[in-house]
Amino acid sequence: MVAVLIIINVVGYIRRQNFKRNYQVIVEESAVRISINYASADDLMDLPGIGPSIAARIIEYREKCGGFQRLSDLKEVKGIGEKLFQKILPYIEL
Repeated sequence: MVAVLIIINVVGYIRRQNFKRNYQVIVEESAVRISINYASADDLMDLPGIGPSIAARIIEYREKCGGFQRLSDLKEVKGIGEKLFQKILPYIEL
């Protein structure tokens, strides 16, 4: 009886983990993308890891350089390294 309860709990746990993983993929794929060439500071701060100072630097960079030509140009902004860039990449567009 105890073995049956353990198996039921393990199967339930696995199903919940698969649901969470699949749900996260759906949310990421359907997320609205933010244009880094046109977004306001408030919009940019909706991105994970972007606060007021980095948002201001993004706007300053695009005004100074005439906008971003490639998404990877975002790494030229002080405070945006490869790790943060990869974190926000699913949520941005030109």
